[in-house]
Amino acid sequence: MFKVLTLNNISTVGLNQLPRNLYEVASEIKNPDAIMVRSHPMHEMGIPSNLKVVGRAGAGVNNIPVEAMTQAGIPVFNAPGANANAVKELVIASLFLASRNLCQAYNYTVSLKGESGSLKKKVEAGKKQFVGFELPGKTLGVIGLGAIGVLVANAASSLGMNVIGFDPGITVSSAWNLSSNVEKGVNVDDVLSRSDFVTVHVPLLDSTRHLIDQERLEIMKDGVILLNFARDGILNDSAVCQAINAGKVSTYVTDFPSAELIGHPGVITLPHLGASTHQAEENCAVMVANQIRDFLENGNITNAVNFPTVNLPRASDYRVAVVNENRPDMVSQISHVLGKTDVNIKHMINESRGDIAYTLMDTDSNVCEEAVDLISAIDGVLRVYCL
Repeated sequence: MFKVLTLNNISTVGLNQLPRNLYEVASEIKNPDAIMVRSHPMHEMGIPSNLKVVGRAGAGVNNIPVEAMTQAGIPVFNAPGANANAVKELVIASLFLASRNLCQAYNYTVSLKGESGSLKKKVEAGKKQFVGFELPGKTLGVIGLGAIGVLVANAASSLGMNVIGFDPGITVSSAWNLSSNVEKGVNVDDVLSRSDFVTVHVPLLDSTRHLIDQERLEIMKDGVILLNFARDGILNDSAVCQAINAGKVSTYVTDFPSAELIGHPGVITLPHLGASTHQAEENCAVMVANQIRDFLENGNITNAVNFPTVNLPRASDYRVAVVNENRPDMVSQISHVLGKTDVNIKHMINESRGDIAYTLMDTDSNVCEEAVDLISAIDGVLRVYCL
């Protein structure tokens, strides 16, 4: 029986992917085999001794101590693309919020008082303050062309916008899905300098923190509209506020409110609604639950942020997985131990990612406890799993 600890409310549709005859799932479990989490902060948590895998029912993993998990031989899964449509819809909605001054117009209207006749006069008198513009012909710059960025770029193109995209690490899958109408930017600065709207869809890394700062704001068009539905910290809030005050930035729409942004004229703050749809929460939970199950039962790895992708069709009832430091001669040492304990390897795969290597092997017979202990004792081996 596998034990799964949930650190947030996880969609029951996702949890139902884990059959109860094989899995015990609860919010209070000691020494779990797996953890499913959304936004719960895990950095101060200790790592349970039996923990084998962590699944994030979403995309970002900033709340998870990924490096510590890696050193403990524990893969961390996420659910890239599962919430992409939800975020795309909110980004497109925000284009309209900003271009038509809808939030400001709403606030004006709800503040009106008086009888029917006087109200009509106030409505007509006030609407001149909120004249906006239409999207066709305007240029949207999309920084980051992953699952979300591609959907945003394609949707904006369908609305008649000119779209420029940039992503130095674009995948083949994203490139295939990207509309041919989307222009390829030379670099970030090229996109920023030519766009009327800029939306960012990149993870928060050292290289992307304050990607939009004072220096980059200066090269943008006057009156540019900025959107951030990716991660807090990618735009420098102080620099953006100063740019709004100076008239450089027209509007900033963000899913990441801060004390500096809330209530600032020209800033529309939303309470982290990007993936807050029933469908997105279900999609994320289903994806990560299936990934956890495939790992615990078969050793396969899909959408891990710290491990290589590995998928080995079953060729035997006996399977062993080894996580080790990525260094020479590890596979031969592992196979030597199996040979010494009369275990024949029937089928195997070895993949690496950075400093981590992962070997998955089907064997003709059960791998005994002695073999597990001998493999675990090899210098550089982090974890051994018998499946």
